[in-house]
Amino acid sequence: MAEKEVLLMKGNEAIARAAIRCGCDGYFAYPITPQTEIVETIAALKPWETTGMISVQAESEVAAINMLYGGAGAGKKVFTSSSSIGIALMQEGISYMAGAELPAVIVNIMRGGPGLGTIQPSQGDYFQATRGGGNGDYNTIVLCPNSVQEMADFMDLAFDLAFKYRNPVIILSDGVIGQMMEKVVLPEQKPRRTEKEIEEQCPWATTGRKGLRQRNIITSVELQSEVNEENNRRLQKKYAEIRENEVRYETHLVEDADYVIVAFGSAARISEKAIELARAEGIKVGLFRPITAWPYPYKELNALARGKKGILVMEINAGQMIEDVRLAVGNEIPVAHYGRMGGIIPEPEEVLEALRNLP
Repeated sequence: MAEKEVLLMKGNEAIARAAIRCGCDGYFAYPITPQTEIVETIAALKPWETTGMISVQAESEVAAINMLYGGAGAGKKVFTSSSSIGIALMQEGISYMAGAELPAVIVNIMRGGPGLGTIQPSQGDYFQATRGGGNGDYNTIVLCPNSVQEMADFMDLAFDLAFKYRNPVIILSDGVIGQMMEKVVLPEQKPRRTEKEIEEQCPWATTGRKGLRQRNIITSVELQSEVNEENNRRLQKKYAEIRENEVRYETHLVEDADYVIVAFGSAARISEKAIELARAEGIKVGLFRPITAWPYPYKELNALARGKKGILVMEINAGQMIEDVRLAVGNEIPVAHYGRMGGIIPEPEEVLEALRNLP
């Protein structure tokens, strides 16, 4: 067996290259820091000349999300990427796609806010991703990579989940992971699906084939309240199935731990170093890392937290995931928060000091 090729690249570049290799059909996006390398990498690789994948630099994020809607409605593998304020502009379209049950991947390389904020990294879009920034009762599946390798790996996973459940999937990363360079093994090249395969795998899609054009209407509109309620009940049943089957998380040194840090993405990497420093001082600490921010691993965190002295939630924001942690563990275990805002990345020593101050 031939050895796999190990490459050095940024997280943003890994996203772009992995998307092409996953058999993606189309990419629609608008440049914004700190995710512009995704746009630039795809433009440089010219996949339309090799795999046939198209790439369009849209005139705005609103245009990009609506192009995504159109591509997904035809059963195509499509994705977009942006950062924070750009994703905020896409929320209406994401709600439309959730209501119409369209599979697509949305990459958010988070930056500091609120508003225009800063181009520096942040995790301030946790609520935006997990609570649904658009209108109505809907959920998007949210994957949180913490390495360049996971940026590559999660593209294929995101497409698989999107089509399995006919639902938008968000890859929620940040400027740290997007801009950092690490070794990565890219996925093998998959062929793009043929039109016949799309029709067989996506019988709901509007492909233009005779007989399907009028039958397959892609829309989130339903003016009859009773019918719309039934549609919502069906969606909620689907979300319950996702919560049951698609929870993902990772633990580190939790078996003998008195305390647990809960962190995702780049905050989890910082926490791993803080745990190393803490254990050198005799403080037994472990890490619980949610990989799916939605569905959140409530049951798993609840089981892990039993018998622990306390939990420290580490986020690069004012405190958002801490609400999910408190829902998971209840009032029996003390839960504290440490985070930085405005684009400032916490040092492991700061997290260690927060651990020292736990009761």
